[in-house]
Amino acid sequence: MTTTASKAVLDQVAQIVTEVAGAPVADVTLDKSFTDDLGVDSLSMVEIIYAVEDTFGITIPEEESKNLRTVGDAVAFIEAHQA
Repeated sequence: MTTTASKAVLDQVAQIVTEVAGAPVADVTLDKSFTDDLGVDSLSMVEIIYAVEDTFGITIPEEESKNLRTVGDAVAFIEAHQA
């Protein structure tokens, strides 16, 4: 079940993915893989990570960024690390 906070984070992540990779906002759901489902390449993923860091005021270490395979992974990471 998605909480209101999760929905707000998901909506912002969807906007970022749409701006960087051109994936339709409606396609950006928690279960989608950035690479397999949304067509995000490695360069675009770096851009998404930088945008997420700026938007949410968090830092995503390089070793952690490799674990962000799905939109749900990213949302969970953001929620766990927001102040």
